[in-house]
Amino acid sequence: MPEPERYDPLRPGKGEAIAPTGQGGAMDLALEEAESLEKPLGPGGPGATGPQEKARSLWSDAWQQLRRNPVFILSALLIAFLVVIAIWPQLIAGGDPLRCDLSKSQQGPASGHPFGFDTQGCDVYTRTVYGARASITVGVCATVGAALLGSFLGGLAGFFGGWGDALLSRVADIFFGIPVVLGGLVFLSVVTSTTVWPVVGFIVLLGWPQIARIARGSVITAKQNDYVQAARALGASNSRMMLRHVAPNAVAPVIVVATIALGTYIALEATLSFLGVGLRPPTVSWGIDISNAASQIRNAPHMLLYPAGALSLTVLAFIMLGDAVRDALDPKLR
Repeated sequence: MPEPERYDPLRPGKGEAIAPTGQGGAMDLALEEAESLEKPLGPGGPGATGPQEKARSLWSDAWQQLRRNPVFILSALLIAFLVVIAIWPQLIAGGDPLRCDLSKSQQGPASGHPFGFDTQGCDVYTRTVYGARASITVGVCATVGAALLGSFLGGLAGFFGGWGDALLSRVADIFFGIPVVLGGLVFLSVVTSTTVWPVVGFIVLLGWPQIARIARGSVITAKQNDYVQAARALGASNSRMMLRHVAPNAVAPVIVVATIALGTYIALEATLSFLGVGLRPPTVSWGIDISNAASQIRNAPHMLLYPAGALSLTVLAFIMLGDAVRDALDPKLR
């Protein structure tokens, strides 16, 4: 004979319901729990803890940090200004940088000529503004060329390894052993072109090994991650793994190094032009103006002050930008 079921006030029977007593007892607690279970959970539901935040990637986190970095903002504004005057120098300089008047040789600042005149009687202000075009063109083109070539070769060597990796490492070691200034004196002394492309080619020739070594190490680290191994297990091709999984996660160190190297390449172009083997007249360059003013630093220091100051600010801006990008993209520095 079945034992009669005991009455439990917390468990309603047939046709019964739990009614609140208003005394805050066990029956009221049971009723509140039952009602809370019936209410939907979600972003707008009563059981939600707040709006669900979307997961952010490395690039979004880096951008959020860069927006709050005053060093990045200051350097980015200065670089944007330099790029604008390099493309449209006539916005702030209406004269001709190649128009000179020997009667005004080495004269100081005058009305309409705030930076004075150089040895040939050319307006120093106009030449300083127009000199940004050659320097930034060399820096940007050399950086893009070295980054593309170095990333391609270093990425292939790091992904496939083997004899190709060993060969690339030995070739890079050879280029690392060449002094940059001495190599420029030898390589560019036989070039007669007055354009920027021989200088760009030389910088790319000596700059790609550094990018290649960074890209190789980054690819070796990225290809060992679980998502790459899972893609390989699912039958993904090498090209798909490289483009979809490895490259997006290995490009950050390359961007950092390339950004810092851009300022270095601008300084290298000015150094080679100062030595007479880089850019040559009639090209307007800060290095050429500094070389012409070096012998007259005592008589007319303004000839050296303004192009050297513009060069220093440009190199400093790109190096500061590279440091800010490095701090944002490297999680270890946060």
